[in-house]
Amino acid sequence: MAQEQQPMQRADIELTGEFRGIVLPINRIEVDATWMWLSRGWQDFRRARAVDLCFGIGIAAISFLILAMAWQADLWPYVWPLAAGFMFLAPLLGICFYETSRRLEQGLPINLVDIALSWRQRPGPIFTLGLILMLIQVVWIYLAILIYALFFGAQPVSWSSFVLDTLLSPKNLPFWIVGFGVGAILAGISFAVSVVSFPLLLDRDIGVPQAIATSLAASIVNWRVLIGWGALIVLFSAAGIATFCLGLIITMPLLGHASWHAYRDIVAAPR
Repeated sequence: MAQEQQPMQRADIELTGEFRGIVLPINRIEVDATWMWLSRGWQDFRRARAVDLCFGIGIAAISFLILAMAWQADLWPYVWPLAAGFMFLAPLLGICFYETSRRLEQGLPINLVDIALSWRQRPGPIFTLGLILMLIQVVWIYLAILIYALFFGAQPVSWSSFVLDTLLSPKNLPFWIVGFGVGAILAGISFAVSVVSFPLLLDRDIGVPQAIATSLAASIVNWRVLIGWGALIVLFSAAGIATFCLGLIITMPLLGHASWHAYRDIVAAPR
């Protein structure tokens, strides 16, 4: 597929000293790059629609099943931290879409089974990085429960009391400030660790430390652009979840493909 004009400065950011050889060269990205990534992601979705819909339906079905189980168990209030934690695991769920975009880029066949098993190319590094993100999510869930207990006590809460006493009560503004603040910090850490690391592991023969270091460096060099990109990911993911997860059928493939193109623009190609 012919590459469009890259919205970036092609001068790579080279790190010196102890970081040389650990962090791969990073491109400095222009602010309008995010819309280009979404445009390319949509093009990939249209070219691999059948495969993408299969994975999207699977992700949406599992997400809806989790919501339904929480509802049946009267644990609906605890879905809020789980939904927020979905953002932490989204990069891992995007593996199949990264692989699809990689194959489209290289003119390789699009096969459902091969793409579903794409993690087998680098199982150790991919699952190690996935475990790190899962641990961040576990930390977030425990912190969210702890924050709620500090403000409202440790007693289980029903959905009705949660809405009346928490969502609709202005006196609980400190609770929301603390909760959103802690969640934003953990989300920022997770995003910085994973913004290019999963596609990088899928595309190149490197280790987890180098992938994470490169992802962190990319987040620092392009922090203005990536803050906007992270906000768009949250917006699209939240919209997908808010539609009883049906929207995830489209938003997950779109964000997955767009994230691949973000990686390709941010991390300089091998020389």
